[in-house]
Amino acid sequence: MDISVEARRNAAGVGPAVEVRRSARRRRTVSAYRDGETIVVLIPNQFTAEQEHEWVAKMLRRLSRRGARGKAVRRSDAALLGRARELSQRYLDSACQPTSVRWVSNQRSRWGSCTPSDGSIRLSSRLTQLPPWVIDYVLVHELVHLIVPGHNEKFWRLVERYPRSQRALGYLEGVAAAAHLTFDEDCA
Repeated sequence: MDISVEARRNAAGVGPAVEVRRSARRRRTVSAYRDGETIVVLIPNQFTAEQEHEWVAKMLRRLSRRGARGKAVRRSDAALLGRARELSQRYLDSACQPTSVRWVSNQRSRWGSCTPSDGSIRLSSRLTQLPPWVIDYVLVHELVHLIVPGHNEKFWRLVERYPRSQRALGYLEGVAAAAHLTFDEDCA
């Protein structure tokens, strides 16, 4: 795939770094996501400099608005723990009670992880930019690991109690593909 990358500060010269990735395969769509402290904007290769500037500004505004909505709830580890307990009650008959659930920024190849022996769950901070129902899916996935450590048939039956599990899994696969990320499929 032909991709050219330009990293720079945003238009105002302050704030997060912006990385623009041009792709010959991309025809009309523009997308953006946060990768740590950098905002990555994906645009078609044929865009002019003016179109690039316009779309980068538009996507920065969009990400800013998206980050403002629900930020207080999603950023709080306490709220995340509360949500995990609600999901356990609703979909897993309260069969698992995590001792801690927190956001982490050091996960590069997983959306979440779990340590069954101490009941702790960690979610990648990359998820904070995704819809709440996708975050709920990752929480349910990790909650089920408190009951079933591996990814066997029983594990997937329990995960599928969450009604949007297949949709969320597809969403996560799409995000990973668009961002050229390699995620462990079993841990999606």
